[in-house]
Amino acid sequence: MTIIPLDHSFTRWDELLALILASFASMNGRIDPPSSALKLTAESLAEKARAEIGHVALDGERLIGCLFLRPEADCLYVGKLAVLPELQGKGLGKRLLAIAEQTAARLGLPVLRLETRIELTDNHAVFAAWGFSITAEKAHPGFSRTTFVEMRKALPPQIPVV
Repeated sequence: MTIIPLDHSFTRWDELLALILASFASMNGRIDPPSSALKLTAESLAEKARAEIGHVALDGERLIGCLFLRPEADCLYVGKLAVLPELQGKGLGKRLLAIAEQTAARLGLPVLRLETRIELTDNHAVFAAWGFSITAEKAHPGFSRTTFVEMRKALPPQIPVV
């Protein structure tokens, strides 16, 4: 298995969209509002990759996972972490998050931040096991109840190379 950065040479946007939709399919009917993944298109994914830092995981030529990262003022936002359902729980998500940690260190950002839906308590537990803590409960526009939680992971301080 290899993890590669998304760059101008990547053209498999339809396959990447299918991977994300398969990965997020278990949320359908469980979360409200529905996942933003359902609004993605191949074109919007290509645009997302130009605006953010994307990576894909490959098993041979097969797309099996992805990760999108967006630098913010005080942290690196982890978005659209996706792993094919049949491969979830086998360490690929953790390997992708290691890429996020390396990217944050390279950018001098001390924290990873992500958001996950309030209903997905299994995700909360997985991210907590990976060192994330819930730091806020928030609501999507138009909702009076909590619809998602923010989780953060402080990264170890980087020692400058002299």
